[in-house]
Amino acid sequence: MIRSFLRSAALAGLVAAGLASMAVAADGVQLAMRGTVSATDWRAYSDRFVAPTGRVIDDGNGGISHSEGQGYGLLLAFAADDRASFERIWSFTRTELMLRDDGLAVWSWQPTAPHVRDINNASDGDLLIAYALAEAGWGWNVPAYVEAATAIATVLGTKTVVDDLGRVLILPGVEGFSRAARPDGPVINLSYWIFEALPVMAQLAPATDWQGLAKSGMTLAQQAQFGVEKLPTDWISVKDEQVVPAAGFDPVFGYNAIRIPLYLMRAGITNPALLDPYAKAWLGTGKLGPAIINVKTNAIESPLNEPGYRILGAALACVRDGTPVPADLKSFAPTLYFPSTLHLLSLSFLTERHAECL
Repeated sequence: MIRSFLRSAALAGLVAAGLASMAVAADGVQLAMRGTVSATDWRAYSDRFVAPTGRVIDDGNGGISHSEGQGYGLLLAFAADDRASFERIWSFTRTELMLRDDGLAVWSWQPTAPHVRDINNASDGDLLIAYALAEAGWGWNVPAYVEAATAIATVLGTKTVVDDLGRVLILPGVEGFSRAARPDGPVINLSYWIFEALPVMAQLAPATDWQGLAKSGMTLAQQAQFGVEKLPTDWISVKDEQVVPAAGFDPVFGYNAIRIPLYLMRAGITNPALLDPYAKAWLGTGKLGPAIINVKTNAIESPLNEPGYRILGAALACVRDGTPVPADLKSFAPTLYFPSTLHLLSLSFLTERHAECL
C-alpha cells in the first residue's frame, strides 16, 4: 500500500499549486495492483474475451481486437498476478499489432484477412501497453518488459505528445489529428489521458513533458463541459483557446468519455471541479447513471445499464461520499468486452483504495 500511496500522492499533487514532480523512483510509482483482481474474476473474463493466442476479443465490436484491448488485457492479467496469461497477451500484441516502423502498435486487428487494414496507432492503446509492461516488469522483475515499455513510451512521447498553444496534448494517433491534418485540428480525446500511467511514462521517457500533459488534461477537462449536464464529448477540437466538439463526430458524451472519471479516480485525483459534472449527471434522484448523451440536444441517446457501466457511478459515489457499492455490482459476471473491462478495472481500484465500500 505504500507504493499505492506514493503513486496517488504524486498525481494528486498535480491538482494542487506547485505541481509536484512526477519523476520519482520506479519503486515509488508502482501501484499495489497485484492481487486486486481475483483469480475467479480473471478466469471468467479471460475465458470469455482472451483467445488461447492471447488475442483480446471485443465481442461488442465485430470480434475485432485493438491495442486498447490488448493493453487492458495486460493490465488486468498483472492485477490478477497471472504471468502466463500476461505473456500470451503480450506475445500476440508484439507479433500481430506492433507492425509499424516506429515501434507503436496498429490500432485494430480484424478476425478476417487482411487482419490489419489501417496502420495508424491509437495512443491510448500504446499508453496502456507501455504502462502494463512497466508495472509487470517491475512487479515480476522482468527487465525485458521494462525495456519494451521504455521503447514504446519514448516513441509515444516523441510522435504523439505535442505542445500547441502552450498546452501539452496527446494526439489520438500519429496521423490524422494534428493542426496540420484537420481544419479544426488539433482534435483530442480526453479519455486518452490515462493519468495513473503518466508518472510511469515520466520514469521511462523523461525527455517528454508528461507532467505538462497531466496538467493540460485536467485543465481541458474543466473547459470541455458542454450542454446542460456539462460533460465532454468524446472528440474535441482544441484549435482555439475555447474548446468545442470536433467536427465530423457525433457530439456525444459517449463510450470513450465515460472512462474519464474512472481514470481520474484510479490516479487518486478527486478534485471536485473535475468529478462534480459526472456526479451531477449520474447520481441522485431521477438520474439514470452513465448514459450516452448528445450535448447539443441534451437528449439521452442510450442508457448504459450493464453492471460494468453502472459501477462507474457507484465508484464515484464511494469516492465522494463513502457510499457502499450496491450488492449486485460487487460480483463480476462477464457481459460484453467493454463494460466487463470497466467492471474489473473498477473493482480492482475499489479493492485497493476503497475496500470500505465493498
